[in-house]
Amino acid sequence: MGEPHNVLRDDPAMAPLVAEHGELSVEPAEDPFERLVTSIVRQQLSMASADAIEERLFEHFDVTPTALRDVPVEQLRDVGVSGRKGQTIRNVASAWQAHDYTQAAFDGRSDEAVIDELTDISGIGPWTAKMFLMFALGREDVFPVEDLGIRKGMQTIFEDDMERQAMVARAERWQPYRSIASMYLWRVVD
Repeated sequence: MGEPHNVLRDDPAMAPLVAEHGELSVEPAEDPFERLVTSIVRQQLSMASADAIEERLFEHFDVTPTALRDVPVEQLRDVGVSGRKGQTIRNVASAWQAHDYTQAAFDGRSDEAVIDELTDISGIGPWTAKMFLMFALGREDVFPVEDLGIRKGMQTIFEDDMERQAMVARAERWQPYRSIASMYLWRVVD
C-alpha cells in the first residue's frame, strides 16, 4: 500500500476509484522530448484519432529534436499533424537543442519554473506543460484543470457542475498527489 493511495483513500470520493482501478502511478518518461511531442499531438483530439496520428508520426519520423527541427510542416501534415501543431513541434525541437534540455535539466526546478520555461515556447500552453510535468517528468502533484477529461471526472464524482476554481480548491485535499488523483479522474470518463 503506497502513501499516495492512502492519502487518496482518505477521501470518500476517491476511495472507490482506488478500490476499482488499483494503485495507479505516474513515472518519468524515458525520453522527455518524445513525451512532449506526444502531448502536442494529443491536444484536443479523441483518443482514437490521437493514437492513429501518433503512430504515423513515429513510423515516418525519427522523433528527436535534430530530426524534427527542420521537417517541413507539410510533411508533418501528411501524417495527420495539423499545421499549427507541426509548427509547435518544430519550435519545441529548436528550443530543445538551443537549451540542451534533458531530463536532468528539469530536475530541481519547481513545477512553476518548468511551466514558465515551456510556455515561453510558441505553441505550448499550460495544458501541454502540465502533461509534460506529469508524463515526462513523473511529477506527482500536478492538477491539470485545463483538461476536459479532468473536469468531466470531477463533475461526475462530485455530481456537481462546479467551476474550475472550485475544482482546484477541492483537489487541494489530494496534495501532494494530485497527478495520481488525476489518473483516477481520467478513468472515470474513459
